[in-house]
Amino acid sequence: MIDLRSDTVTRPAPGMRAAMARAEVGDDCYGEDPTVAALEERVADLFGHEAAVFVPSGTMGNQICLRLLVPPAEELLCDADAHIVTYEGGGAAQHGGISTRTIVSPRGVLQPDAVAQQLRPEGFRTVVTRAVAVEQTANRAGGAVYPMDVLESLRAVTRSAGVALHCDGARIWNAIVATGLPAAAFGRLFDTMSVCLSKGMGAPVGSLVVCSASRAAVARVLRRRLGGGMRQAGIVAAAGIYALDHHVERLADDHKRARRLARRIADVAPSAVDVDTVQTNMIVLDLSGTGWPAGEFTAAAARHGLLLQLTGPQRVRAVTHLDIDDEDIDSAATLLHGLLGR
Repeated sequence: MIDLRSDTVTRPAPGMRAAMARAEVGDDCYGEDPTVAALEERVADLFGHEAAVFVPSGTMGNQICLRLLVPPAEELLCDADAHIVTYEGGGAAQHGGISTRTIVSPRGVLQPDAVAQQLRPEGFRTVVTRAVAVEQTANRAGGAVYPMDVLESLRAVTRSAGVALHCDGARIWNAIVATGLPAAAFGRLFDTMSVCLSKGMGAPVGSLVVCSASRAAVARVLRRRLGGGMRQAGIVAAAGIYALDHHVERLADDHKRARRLARRIADVAPSAVDVDTVQTNMIVLDLSGTGWPAGEFTAAAARHGLLLQLTGPQRVRAVTHLDIDDEDIDSAATLLHGLLGR
């Protein structure tokens, strides 16, 4: 099978497995795992923050960050398709008592003027907006990258209103490679971040909450309450360190392969994909003009050995990643040509 459902399906590379096997470990709940500590320090430094806290998943990282910024019964503002409100099981409401309000944004990228109009201050009998969340890159928008000027404008808008800014950085490494900007250029704009190691970076598990030292202390308490305290977690933290050493720059290969596949698809079904929107490692196919219902299309592709992700009645996603090479892209393109050119 050629698996293009997600960049979460990767398996640890041999070098990563070796790094995990030789990792020095301790009990992280006692703060005694040196490999976890090294990963946390490195990621905090990369993004220009005081501290980072290793957590099992990006969802937990996001939920901890929201609780650091938004008191119960107060408000988070984000895009209507943001992962936080689409794929995290209502966790902000369930665990944090947080009210969320959403804005439909072009390609999942919040626009500063629209955000400024929606921020609700104290004193008007409305739910007070305490934080705005952006998703870098925007998953349901096909890996769209927030431009730096937009992020800087959002930071100016939120700062002037006394509102916090959070980054769901599940694929921020892709944005770093796509823009050529250093991690600290993004990190300086956010009060909290959740950055993931288990997607394009190829680690088997793990994300980090990036924030101030005082917030990190609270984050550790919240992590424990959510069941995220880990013991000899250095084994998986070592995978994250290996990913930082070996798998950041190579994300450019995933981006090139995604654009290559998109161009091949556009050759036979130009209405299905806009090649110019493929910025990182995701391709969104709009099948509305092809005669294929998305569910039937993904089933047909699977029968021929290609796995795609169903994301709507007429939408399908393909994601390039560490375990996909040029031969896989050529095979996928040939198969999709056959299906779309019928």
